[in-house]
Amino acid sequence: MPARKNLVAGIDRARLKQVAERESRRFAASRPKTRAALKAGAGAFLDAVPMHWMKDWPMPFPMVVERAEGARITDIDGYGIDDFCLGDTGSMFGHSPKPVAKAIRRQARRGLTYMLPTEAALEAGRLLTERFGDFKWQIATTATDANRFALRVARAVTGKPKVLVFNGCYHGTVDDAMVELSNGRTRTRPGLTGQVVDLTEVAACAEFNDLASVEAALKSGEIAAILTEPVMTNSCMILPEPGFHEGLRELATRHRALLVIDETHTISSGLGGYTAVSGLDPDIFVVGKCVAGGMPTAVWGLRPKIAEAYLSYNAGRPSGHSGMGTTLSANPMQFACLQATLAEVMTAKAYAHMEKGAERLSTGLKRVIETHGAPWHVVRVGARVEFICAPGPLRNGTEAAMAHMPEVEAVLHTALLNRGCLIAPFHNMMLVSPLTKKRQIDRLVTAFDEILTELFA
Repeated sequence: MPARKNLVAGIDRARLKQVAERESRRFAASRPKTRAALKAGAGAFLDAVPMHWMKDWPMPFPMVVERAEGARITDIDGYGIDDFCLGDTGSMFGHSPKPVAKAIRRQARRGLTYMLPTEAALEAGRLLTERFGDFKWQIATTATDANRFALRVARAVTGKPKVLVFNGCYHGTVDDAMVELSNGRTRTRPGLTGQVVDLTEVAACAEFNDLASVEAALKSGEIAAILTEPVMTNSCMILPEPGFHEGLRELATRHRALLVIDETHTISSGLGGYTAVSGLDPDIFVVGKCVAGGMPTAVWGLRPKIAEAYLSYNAGRPSGHSGMGTTLSANPMQFACLQATLAEVMTAKAYAHMEKGAERLSTGLKRVIETHGAPWHVVRVGARVEFICAPGPLRNGTEAAMAHMPEVEAVLHTALLNRGCLIAPFHNMMLVSPLTKKRQIDRLVTAFDEILTELFA
C-alpha cells in the first residue's frame, strides 16, 4: 500500500502520472487531422482558441467538431463520441432539436433581427409564464446578462448597494458575484483579469447551507438581493439541506432583500426547474443556456409586485442610458427558438426520459465507485449527474474547493474521451438528454469502470 502522502483521491500518484501520460499520447496520436487543422488555422485566434475556456479541456489540444446530432458528436478525424457534456447544459435537450432547427429555417427567411416584437415573441411570453410561473419577463442573450440586469433592478427597487452570493458560486461573468470568503471575510477573488475595483463595495459572501451567515450579512442593511442557484454547481455539486431555501425566503422578506434564483444549470431538475419541482418562491427568476434549444438566449422575470415597483422607479429616474439591454437581445430568431423549445422540446415526457437515464447513470457510477473502494461519491439533480473525487456529501463552497481534484479529473476526462465518452471539462458533470440511449449510458459506466480498475489496482 503506498504511503498516504503518495495518494491523491485514493490513487497512487505514480500510477496516475503513468496513466495520464499514456492517455494523452493516445489522444494526440489518434487525431492527425485535428492536429493539422489546428496548426493551419488556429493561429488567427488569441492563444490559438476562439474562446479562452476551450483551453480548459484537459486533452493535449481541443477536438475540432464536424457535426453533432442528438447526443453524439463527430470530430473531423471521424470519431463518434457519446456527448454527456451537451454544451455544458446549452444543448441539454440534444443537439439541434428538430422543432428548433425547423424554427430557425423558417425565421431565417423572415429576417434575423429588427428590434421589434413578433407573434412568436407574444406566444413565448405566454409559454414562459405557463412553464415557470407568474413573472413579468425580459429577454437577454446570456444568463450573465440576465443576472446583471436583475441585480440592477434589485438595487433600483430596494435602494441598497450590495448583492449577497455564496462562497464558490458561479453566475457567469457577473462582476458582483466574483467574491469569496477568506478567513471568514469577503474579498475579491484573486486571478480576475484586469480587475481594478474592490468588489466588496458591491458584494458580500456567505456559505451555502449556513443561514446564520446569511442573516449576519443581511443585518448590515446593505443587501439588495440574494443571488443563488437552488443547488450550487460549477463548484462540484452541493445540495441544499432541508429548510435552507425556506430560510432564505424568510430572511430575504424580513430584511427587505430580493431573492434571485438562477436556474441556468438547475433547469435539469425537472419541468419548470428546481423552483417548480421544489416549490421555491423567488422574487426574480433567471434561466439561460438551453431555454431556446441552444440558441444564445436567457430570460429573467420579476414577480408582478416587483415589476410594479421597478416601473415606478423607472418612470422617475433621469432620462438616459439604464445600463441594461443589448442590441441583439430579444431578436426574432431567439423568440422562434424559445417558442419551439417551450412548446415542443421542454416537455414532461422529455424530462421523464432524462430522469430515468440519469438515475441509471448515477446508479452505475456509484456501483463502480463502491466496487473499487474509491473514497468518492456521486450526486444527481434531475438529469444532471456528477462524480466527485472525495467523500461526501459536500455542504458548502469551502468543502467543495477542498474536494476538487484537478489532476485526477484531467486524467479521467481524457481517458473517458479516448473510450468515446465526453463529459464537461469543468469538474465531472454529465447530462442525460431526451435523446441519450441506454447503451450510451452503459458505455460510459463501462469506460469509467475500466479506468478505475487500473487506477485502483
